[in-house]
Amino acid sequence: MQLRSEYENMPENNVDALPLVYNYLKKAKQEKNYKKIFQGYQDAAFYSSNKFQKLKYADSCVVSVLPSGDNELISHAYLEKGVIYYFFYKQYKPALNEYLKAYEYSKNIKDDFLKYRIIYHLGVVKSYLGYYQDALKLFNECVAHFESLKDGNIHPNLIFNNRKGYFNSIHQQIICYTNLGKFKESDSLIKLSLNTMPMSTDFKLERAYFLKSSATSDFRKFRFNETIEKLKLALPEFKRYNDFTWTSFSYFYIGKSYENLKKEKEAIEYFTKVDSIFQKQQFIIPELRSNYESLINYYNKTQNTQNELYYTKQLLSADKILNSDFQYLTNKIHKEYDTQALLEKQRSLESKSIFGTIALICAIIIIAVLFLILYYRGKREKYIKYKYKILQDKLEAKELPSDDKNLVPEQKTGISDNIAKDILIKLNEFEKKKTFRKKGITLSDLAKSFGTNTKYLSMVINEYKGKKFTTYINELRINYITRELYHDTRLLDYTIEGLAEQCGISSRQNFSEFFNEINGIRPAEFIKKRKLELKDGNT
Repeated sequence: MQLRSEYENMPENNVDALPLVYNYLKKAKQEKNYKKIFQGYQDAAFYSSNKFQKLKYADSCVVSVLPSGDNELISHAYLEKGVIYYFFYKQYKPALNEYLKAYEYSKNIKDDFLKYRIIYHLGVVKSYLGYYQDALKLFNECVAHFESLKDGNIHPNLIFNNRKGYFNSIHQQIICYTNLGKFKESDSLIKLSLNTMPMSTDFKLERAYFLKSSATSDFRKFRFNETIEKLKLALPEFKRYNDFTWTSFSYFYIGKSYENLKKEKEAIEYFTKVDSIFQKQQFIIPELRSNYESLINYYNKTQNTQNELYYTKQLLSADKILNSDFQYLTNKIHKEYDTQALLEKQRSLESKSIFGTIALICAIIIIAVLFLILYYRGKREKYIKYKYKILQDKLEAKELPSDDKNLVPEQKTGISDNIAKDILIKLNEFEKKKTFRKKGITLSDLAKSFGTNTKYLSMVINEYKGKKFTTYINELRINYITRELYHDTRLLDYTIEGLAEQCGISSRQNFSEFFNEINGIRPAEFIKKRKLELKDGNT
């Protein structure tokens, strides 16, 4: 402790502290004191100004404390390594791997603050990858824990740490609610946090997070001047902590606000700042993808071929990075510029710059490609329109397979009429009460609740419903959510994950596939058509 007192009050990233840290670490190793070894490596990472050195020390810390057998130390070491991947590299996949190792070692430790730090960081990665519902559950746990300890008769340092954990967890809740389309919940949390947060300078970064969240809420409500004002207040804190994710995010929404205010010059200035961060960090979040679409459109309109080509390449680079981290989000990201079309456009622009003499040939190729794209899109639009009309007619005529349809037993199965009739009555009740919306329901679960066995239940569903159990359940769920989507306009603003949650389907991908298989149209296409129909009906 004597040695640490010589440097522990020095600011972060101050390499002048490192020789003192090495002395502390050397003595800790001589004493074989694992707690001090852990502390020494954490200090070395803290005072290193180079992110590669930080990761190197974090890795050495893990290797050094593993032989100790102390799960708390090991868990802590893995967590700090994950934090470096997350904060300094924005590499979420390796960060998640480290967090999961930290979580595994933390199961039986007594340090609750450490446990919930791990849960929080797991939630951050899940949220980044788009698993908002799963992430929200983790943040709910964190808020409940930190809130119970942010005041009271405990050490001031613990109160401070728990308050930090509490407000950071609420910030992540807001992100999840916003992406799930639950704006009432997110707006309520923003207001609560801004009203209850301590005014101390120690919480300036957290206040900036909530200002940023409030600004995006204003943007959603078309309050563009308020959006700009709040983001400009939040930006200095993001820059001070080198938080390039939220800095880039703020630049983007300031740019979009100016764009909506018809201040094109100012908008382009901020869109360009987003690209500068992307160039330096090689990191972008899906929400910022349209930044490049705006830049490409602008330079196409102003006939600046060189810049149009540059930002086309940048958009392709951004897509490559996004697709590597967001495999399951590929269909969620709206792509006005189809990747293949972008590649063709890039080639044609390069050809125009280098081979001016063959510009006419390039133009013909581009026109041909665009014609094919338009032809395909037109054909696809006609198909969607046709499928939507069929589905609409069924919905208006209430011809979708009914949830309360009951079939009169006929001697089809090898079981008695009474048993078959009893099971059908219970299936009828199951459909009426919409119990099929419960997640993870199995044939075994249903048979048990009916007081029968899986063999009898499966036979009745096969014979009288004319389908296998899984098909039967999925059709009930999709038919239910389809009717709800058509008649309840509020659901049209739900995310695909939110709709899947409403009808009991476990994942976005499964929901989209089942919806398309049963209705002949994807949910996003159905929602788009229904919104357009309602808009036309109101004009």
